[in-house]
Amino acid sequence: MKEMREELGYKVSKLERLFELYASPAAIMEKIVFFTCAYSPADKVSGGGGLKEEGEDIEVVEITLEQAAAMVANGKIVDAKTLVLVQYLRDRMQAASRS
Repeated sequence: MKEMREELGYKVSKLERLFELYASPAAIMEKIVFFTCAYSPADKVSGGGGLKEEGEDIEVVEITLEQAAAMVANGKIVDAKTLVLVQYLRDRMQAASRS
């Protein structure tokens, strides 16, 4: 939640842990934990961008899940952890809409 506030500029009170995975288990033991949360414009507390004193310079870009999925499909998103999360959330939303 602290990172959400610092990097994205939103104050959230509840996160949902989705899953965790290793980025490259044979080479690096870095484990990534994936979360999601609900938020609204009322939760915006700053412009985000990270902490300058920590050398962060993050550009905040907000897009829809559908836009993110299209960016995965056309090769504009090539980061593996982002791709996994977008696909997971898209599958989850599609399953929820069928229920």
